[in-house]
Amino acid sequence: MQGKKTVEEDNKLVALDLLFNEGFMSKHSSFKSFEEFLQKGNFAAKTHEEIDNLHGELFDRHVVRETSFDNWQAMLDSAKSEYAAKPLA
Repeated sequence: MQGKKTVEEDNKLVALDLLFNEGFMSKHSSFKSFEEFLQKGNFAAKTHEEIDNLHGELFDRHVVRETSFDNWQAMLDSAKSEYAAKPLA
């Protein structure tokens, strides 16, 4: 695993804009940024804690409607996996 990032326990240390970068958002939605995705659903969050507070049925519905994911947890897991798979710069 050398040269790979580990985000299992440290995922809350990774900025949301790094996890949900433009490439990830463009691949899985019609948005270029996570902020744009949140704004479309009238959600506001800048930190992992704020995102955790959003998680619920309304947010899951927004994820289903606006992305290729079945729910928020699937979107988050995919973002963490893609981020961890990138080689360290």
